[in-house]
Amino acid sequence: MDSKPNQLCIVVPCYNEEGALPSSAKVLGDLLHSMISDNLVSADSYICFVNDGSTDRTWECIRWLMGQSRMFRGISLSRNFGHQGALLAGLFTARADVYVSIDADLQDDERKIPEMVAMYHGGKDIVYGCRDSRETDTWFKRTTAGLFYKLREKMGCYTIPNHADFRLMSARAVAALKQFGEVNLFIRGIIPMLGFPSGKVFYARKARKQGESKYPLSKMLPLAWNGVANFSDTPLMFCLFAGLVGCALSVGLMIWAFCQWYSQSTIPGWTSIVLVVCFFGSLQFLFMGIIGLYIGKIMRETKHRPVYIVQDDLTRPAP
Repeated sequence: MDSKPNQLCIVVPCYNEEGALPSSAKVLGDLLHSMISDNLVSADSYICFVNDGSTDRTWECIRWLMGQSRMFRGISLSRNFGHQGALLAGLFTARADVYVSIDADLQDDERKIPEMVAMYHGGKDIVYGCRDSRETDTWFKRTTAGLFYKLREKMGCYTIPNHADFRLMSARAVAALKQFGEVNLFIRGIIPMLGFPSGKVFYARKARKQGESKYPLSKMLPLAWNGVANFSDTPLMFCLFAGLVGCALSVGLMIWAFCQWYSQSTIPGWTSIVLVVCFFGSLQFLFMGIIGLYIGKIMRETKHRPVYIVQDDLTRPAP
């Protein structure tokens, strides 16, 4: 461990977290005070709350917390950019030697942060917080999460199993992350690509005490698609393979139909024709949809639109 402690910034994305912030801020503040007392981090370490265009009093709550202690600082985005955009806004706007990202509901175990920092001092630039069980999840979420990890692995996309966005990153790892210019964000898939020394800490995820989840099914599905489409062209290869199989089946059907006609054993009717047309027509629409999603991603990437816009940057300590 260095003789001079490193400055730590705990980045906390917030969207409509008015109810959870007071208790979460107290827990994180007490933890940071303890780490400073143990000389694990420097005395100028701080907690940065990122207001992701909340429609409640989240930003007012952050401003109030800043008035209570110099340890609390804040960033407010001009509108709601989503969790991934808010996370990048905190990492790229705040200044520190090492960063830890954690959600405002504190379902991830904040008590693992000192262990993460200790691993950083041991030479790890990235430390992933991984769940050792998913007992607090519903059966549906556990099942779909397991299938998602298996699917990505089959497609050659590597992610850390049972890891979301609770992680530690060194300043040089954050600088490397900044070189990735994707608009369609899937940060947990990009981080392993950085290649820096990494480690893991394991914890049991807690039940949410305040508010409701900011990742319902309607947001999880697009995130899952980003996790596949941003790192793999396997769906397109599947379309090509299925198209070839469909063509082969069509040729076989044509030969069969010709033989039936030649032997004069055909029966007038339209059922078989309708079934074939519907089957291959539906496949075409399916594959056109997959290709269209890829084209849509290409369009968004070529526009180079910002993934976040900072409206208020209060990460510098007041004089």
